Amino acid sequence: MRLERLNYNKIKIFLTFDDLFERGLTKEDLWKNAPKVQQLFRDMMHEANKELGFEADGPIAVEVFSLQAQGMVVIVTKELHDNGTEEDFSDEFIEMQVTLDESDDILYEFACFEDIIALAQRLYPLGVTGGKLYSYESRFYLLLEEGSEIATDSLIALLAEFGNSATITIYRLAEYGKELMFEKAIQQLYQYFITEKTSTE
Repeated sequence: MRLERLNYNKIKIFLTFDDLFERGLTKEDLWKNAPKVQQLFRDMMHEANKELGFEADGPIAVEVFSLQAQGMVVIVTKELHDNGTEEDFSDEFIEMQVTLDESDDILYEFACFEDIIALAQRLYPLGVTGGKLYSYESRFYLLLEEGSEIATDSLIALLAEFGNSATITIYRLAEYGKELMFEKAIQQLYQYFITEKTSTE
């Protein structure tokens, strides 16, 4: 579980599927209001209080983004009280408005551009040509849609050799990041940096 404060009343929590498995949960369980899910949210709020000083001391809005390969991104927003006072809420009960969103897209983060070129060199010969490429806060992000020419597990294994699963949501990336390649990113990378380099040598 990784936690990050986005601003004074909003935090982001990244849960891997291993995190869920350790708690006896599956991705599908988050769509149900089961006691184990409520316990997971209590644990997350306790961890957020301990690590970030973020207290769920009132109503909170919870957005859960299920990512195909990476896990879950949970955005927790503490609703501000109009009168500026803190209301007393039991630790056993958190008033939540939960929004769930599932994506079949695969989003990976890369520390340097050379890693993406090396990845393109591996993926293009396997028939993978698509993708969108973004930059955000000095890092690069590759978005691939499910249903490419190779099995999802094989695709993720190759991506993991060169990058890390991204904990940022595609919505945040589209809003604040810079779009470098709108479509066929793998094909463009291969043609510009592999094919042309080979032909000039």
